[in-house]
Amino acid sequence: MVFKERLKEKRTEANLTQVELAEKAGVTARTIQNYELGSRKPSNMVTIQKIADALNTTTEYLLGSSGTYVVEAHEKGGAKAAKDIEELVSEVTGMFTGGELSEDAIEGAYKTLTDAYWIAKENNKKYAPKTRRKKSDQ
Repeated sequence: MVFKERLKEKRTEANLTQVELAEKAGVTARTIQNYELGSRKPSNMVTIQKIADALNTTTEYLLGSSGTYVVEAHEKGGAKAAKDIEELVSEVTGMFTGGELSEDAIEGAYKTLTDAYWIAKENNKKYAPKTRRKKSDQ
């Protein structure tokens, strides 16, 4: 189950309309609608926390184990970083399909991969040719 399905499931369990949930969470009804349609994904943990609180659930449940990494990547490095992390997580999830790994082992693999991504990104900045660096990096 993905974020949009979990959000809708929890909203209907709470007997809330999209408008009511939006009011409780302090976001627009359009935001909730876009999330449930899957046309947008959450980009910051503050908004997700407000929605989770309004639904009496956790951000971990709404996002799933890998979703948290994607949102954190978006906050830390923007849309490109979020897309990169989402692709990594998707590939790793495919590797674990049908396997006998515990949730903790899978979570550890996600964390290790995202940590490696950020280290590689920092190293790339450090060693990039001067022509590719931004003025502020020089």
